[in-house]
Amino acid sequence: MSEEIIPDVIETSDVPETVENVNVEETVENVTNYSEMTLAEIIRHFEVLANDEERMKKSKEAEVLKSAFYKKLQKEKFDAGLTATDIVPAEQPAEEQEVEEEVVEAVSENPFAEIEKGFKDLYNRYRKEKAEFNKQLEKEREANLAAKEQVIADLKALIEKQEDVNATFPEFREIQNRWRTIGPVPAQSFRNINETYQLYVEQFYDMVKINRELRDLDFKKNLEAKERFCLAAEQLAETSNVVESFRELQKLHEQWKEFGPVAKEYRDEIWDRFKAATAVINKKYQSFFEGLKEQQAENLAKKTALCEKVEEIADREVLSSNQWNAFSKEIEDVQKEWKMIGFASKKENQKIYDRFRAACDRFYGRKREFYTEYKDNMNANLEKKVALCEEAEALKTSTEWKKATDQFIALQKQWKEIGAVPRKKSDMLWKRFRAACDEFFAERDKNAKPENDFYGNLKAKQALIEEIKAYELKGDASDAEAMQNFQKRWQEIGFVPFKEKDNVAKAYKEALQAKFPKGQRRGGNSRGPKSEMERLIQKYNQLEQDVVTYENNIGFFSMSKNSEPLIKQMQERIAHAKEELNDLAAQIRQLKEAENQE
Repeated sequence: MSEEIIPDVIETSDVPETVENVNVEETVENVTNYSEMTLAEIIRHFEVLANDEERMKKSKEAEVLKSAFYKKLQKEKFDAGLTATDIVPAEQPAEEQEVEEEVVEAVSENPFAEIEKGFKDLYNRYRKEKAEFNKQLEKEREANLAAKEQVIADLKALIEKQEDVNATFPEFREIQNRWRTIGPVPAQSFRNINETYQLYVEQFYDMVKINRELRDLDFKKNLEAKERFCLAAEQLAETSNVVESFRELQKLHEQWKEFGPVAKEYRDEIWDRFKAATAVINKKYQSFFEGLKEQQAENLAKKTALCEKVEEIADREVLSSNQWNAFSKEIEDVQKEWKMIGFASKKENQKIYDRFRAACDRFYGRKREFYTEYKDNMNANLEKKVALCEEAEALKTSTEWKKATDQFIALQKQWKEIGAVPRKKSDMLWKRFRAACDEFFAERDKNAKPENDFYGNLKAKQALIEEIKAYELKGDASDAEAMQNFQKRWQEIGFVPFKEKDNVAKAYKEALQAKFPKGQRRGGNSRGPKSEMERLIQKYNQLEQDVVTYENNIGFFSMSKNSEPLIKQMQERIAHAKEELNDLAAQIRQLKEAENQE
């Protein structure tokens, strides 16, 4: 191969998609970490860049500043509470897109509007200036193309003159110098114009009867220049910055073509040396982008897994506020993990981000719907409980004790069945309802008939509790009999005042369990009741005390936040216990009937 043929470099179509048509002027290497700067510092950096004499070569840095500005703006809006908590931070905008304001769910007037407007104006002025610069640059390249075409025309005319070498060679040198001083031409015309020029240079050396001394001198100068190019290419092959080395290699190839041939004995040697360095750089360049593709594929796989995870969370059935909070924390953790993963390929990156954003939006959309419905339900519950308070207050002065008592019990049952109300109203409503109930039952107890001596019954039960506490265990069967006797006497005592029933029931249960921790005793060893009847009665009494405890707990739970699951659980236990109480009562009646028949 002739040494003047263009070396085999990687064509544009062979370059990986992510760095297609690399522009040397627009590469940003080792840029400042703008993510650590404030909005004002980023704007100042952009102003410095916009006023820099070399600003037209720094469009990549301008894009990095733009991306850093909008990421910082997004974060500060979020920190200031100006964006919805369910908005995923936007990734870096595409290079050629206009600067657009992020669409988020603002909860108040955006105080950052003027900052953003100022930056957009500054950036758009820079973009317009860059567009004009590129337009002018293209005009210059077209002019350069025309100038090089004229040089080729002059060279062709020189060849055709076939004049004496002493006249033609200086003119040829002048043509070569003119060619080298002309700047770059449009990329699509570069190969054709250079090949045409080299063709006529070869023809000149072949056709012109140049004397040996001038020819050898020209060969020597060309050889020296091409040795410098070989050395530069070999040094580039040793550098670690593969992309920069490849770009510099393209410049060397362009310069190589501008010089004529060398002596025949050196042509293959010098060309093989330059081609060898070129091959090393090209191989590294190709390997670099193959590795980049592998990393991007890994990033895509990781991001796909995160999308699937968020989609699974977004499709979960959620029944409570606590679950929403827990799942929201999972989403936030996934979003943090997403930010730590690099970009996917240019083709896939936006698609995978749109999928991730859609899954997050679906989750937070469902969450908003839940809390909207939850709020509506609580407001409806509030209206129901206010109505119960009004009914209780209207009923509290009634003297139809039996009828009113049944009505209050029904109201209390309705109260327990109604769900949660807004937290700020819950305690106030409960106190209002309880006050009406307490007022009625206190008045009812004061006017109780002799056969319903509630306060007398209270004193009797308190005395029985003290008797249980004072009982001394004997360690034989009499302990079990004493326990059963205490239980029987407790059941025979009538009702106590309403407001005291929970306290006295609790005191009785604690005293009985403290004195007889293992049930009835005989000879120091615990055993079951003496008969089936006693066993059923004991179980009935225990269940009855459990119901009292459950109902008492519901009163406390209703004043707590997020207590719906606990209240529901207590209500289910009460319903189950009452069903079992009915069954036990039926069994006890059957045993009594059987004993009477005997």
